[in-house]
Order: sequence, then C-alpha cells, then structure tokens
Amino acid sequence: MTRDILATYMDKAERALTSARVLVEAGDPEGACNRAYYSMFDAAHAVLFALGHEEASTPIKTHHGLVLKFGLHVVKTDKLPSAYGEALNAVQRIRQIADYSGATIDKEEAVWAIEEAARFLEAVKSIV
Repeated sequence: MTRDILATYMDKAERALTSARVLVEAGDPEGACNRAYYSMFDAAHAVLFALGHEEASTPIKTHHGLVLKFGLHVVKTDKLPSAYGEALNAVQRIRQIADYSGATIDKEEAVWAIEEAARFLEAVKSIV
C-alpha cells in the first residue's frame, strides 16, 4: 500500500511540474506557480509517507499542516537541508498571491518557482 501511495504522489508531482512548464511557456505565470507549488506539495506528501510520518488512513489535509510536518520530520531531522523547507514556503506564498489576489506574477518569478519545484522534486527522489 505504501509503495502505491508513494508512486501516486510522485507521479502527481511530476505531472504538476510538467504542467507548470507548459503553462509558463503558454503565457500563464499564475497557473504555472500553482502547478509548481502542487508539485512540491505532492512530493512533500510522498516523502512524509516514505518516512512513516503520514498514513494513508489519515493524510494531512491542510497546506499549513503539510508544511509544518515537512519542516519537523524532514528538515529538522536533516533528511534535507533547510533550503528545501524555505523553498516550499516561498513557492506556497507565490501560489497564494497567484491564486487569491488580483496581483500578477511575472514570468521570471514563475520560472524561479518552477526551478525550485524541480530541485525540490529531485531532492525528495533521493529519499523516496
């Protein structure tokens, strides 16, 4: 069961990253930031499942809860450097601006979010 969950979350993370790249090239930086964040979000779920800090029967339901658990069980235990927790928080903030405000996100910021998501995903793969 755990292997299936890990594969599901990692597949979703890969697809979201691919979508982010397509969206930024299509001129939709806000959509790209959304998908970049969800790539990180799904990868964070996968690593928490892999480390035994999330269960299929009780998945983490909030973004805040996921970020906190990632920090506690992945960053604070030195599974990944703190830069990955900081990136998750930063891309989440950009996604919130992109999704919930009238502000626009420029292409450079979206490209940065995508690059951070790609690094995050590769780092998580080293654990999962």
